[in-house]
Amino acid sequence: MSVKLLMTWDILPNREQEYFEFVISEFIPEIKKLGIIPVDAWYTMYGDQPQIMVSARIRSQSELEAIMVSKEWSALLEDLLSFVENFNYKVVPARSGFQL
Repeated sequence: MSVKLLMTWDILPNREQEYFEFVISEFIPEIKKLGIIPVDAWYTMYGDQPQIMVSARIRSQSELEAIMVSKEWSALLEDLLSFVENFNYKVVPARSGFQL
């Protein structure tokens, strides 16, 4: 059964330009190489919610678990964390539409 990886974070102050460059040129292409398919991305303009909300789909929980213990995922996450704070994630059974 396919699952969704739901991730949230806030961009560090004064790092927005570098963050967006990283996401477009590295983060998205690399997660695709790992087999994680981006589905939705939301930017919170107003309110007390995480600034960025992302969902991505993968074929199975076991496949995602294998990716998340890989050195490639660890390196990519470390790079992301140089631009963001309050990173959180959860894994849920995939269904259509944006999930929280």
